[in-house]
Parts: sequence; structure tokens; C-alpha cells
Amino acid sequence: MSFDKEIFEGKSLSGLFSEIYDNSKETKSQIKALIGELKPLIENIGDATLIVPMIKEYMEIGVKNDEHLIKLATVVQRIETAATKGGGDEFDFSDLQALLEEQEEVDKQIESTKEDNQDGIQS
Repeated sequence: MSFDKEIFEGKSLSGLFSEIYDNSKETKSQIKALIGELKPLIENIGDATLIVPMIKEYMEIGVKNDEHLIKLATVVQRIETAATKGGGDEFDFSDLQALLEEQEEVDKQIESTKEDNQDGIQS
């Protein structure tokens, strides 16, 4: 199976992989920046009890993004296995669709967390 084959309108498999990878890298750098901004705000134990859970939440989001890359690698492995066995044209893209839906959910969760934590910091 060619990675340049269009899997849905305007998106090839290689383009999708690139987009997921770029999103993961961007999210990772955003999480690092947000943690960097929060660390100086911790001056005493009371501050820590408010800010450390926010940092933990950001780190969990990063782990979820890494899980998506692992799932993506699994999809690629299945494609290669199917192609090797001669069934490359019969690959079921439902796993890939499920991965895309999960990525959208994580993106929404990231935005919601950012907004919630920004509101918490400003309070």
C-alpha cells in the first residue's frame, strides 16, 4: 500500500502521519512552556497544592498524545502485514478512523484544560 494513497478527501496516509507527528511535537512543546510558566509561581506549600495538579494534568495529556503515536505505529504495522500477505488493498481503515476520533477528543481536552487552568491562574 502506498503512503501517498488518499485515505479521505485531501489527506494521504503520509500526510496524516506527518500531521499527527507535528501535533504531538507542538503539544509537547506547549506543555513544557506551560509547566515552565507555572513553576515560578510555586513559592510555598499552598501554591504547590494548587499548581502541581495542573502540571500533572499537562503531563497526562502528553502521555495520551504518545499513546496515539503508538496506536498509529500499530496501524502502520497492520498495513505492512496486510500488504506482505497480499491483502494490502483490503485493509480496514476503521482503526485509523478510531485513532483520528480519539485524537480530536484529546485536542478538545487539551484546549479545555488550558482554558480551565488559565482561569484558575487568573483567579
